[in-house]
Amino acid sequence: MHEYHIYMGADHRGFEKKEALFELIKDCHENVIVEDLGYEEYNEGDDFNDPAKAVAKAVSGDEHSFGVLMCGSGQGVCIQANRIKGARAVRVKTPEDAVSGREHDWANIVCMPADELSVEEMEKIVKAFCHAKILDDERHQRRMRKLEEE
Repeated sequence: MHEYHIYMGADHRGFEKKEALFELIKDCHENVIVEDLGYEEYNEGDDFNDPAKAVAKAVSGDEHSFGVLMCGSGQGVCIQANRIKGARAVRVKTPEDAVSGREHDWANIVCMPADELSVEEMEKIVKAFCHAKILDDERHQRRMRKLEEE
């Protein structure tokens, strides 16, 4: 049985880096499954919305999963992903940002700006994010309950 699942997605501005990052992490651990949810080919006219929705829906239905999204700024995919119930996406530029988002905000999707980060930086961010543990004390549970309120 796998330990966790990583779902990845990107638009045209993140496509090449997603492809390279996928190759770097697809065999990172025997108990980790890495799945590319699109786009499957470069298309300058595509939209960030589709891969962001696909990743967010996959992650929201699997508590043992993480999402990795990228677009030019990282902001569009983050906004779109957060519209899916159960998805908690954070835009990050450093491994420290990723750990903080996971620990304190219980994020399950990391969104990165492809225009600003190298593939090597992205790999460090993804590894930091996946290895961080949520802070599950009363204070953080209270905060997360408030996020679910209308």
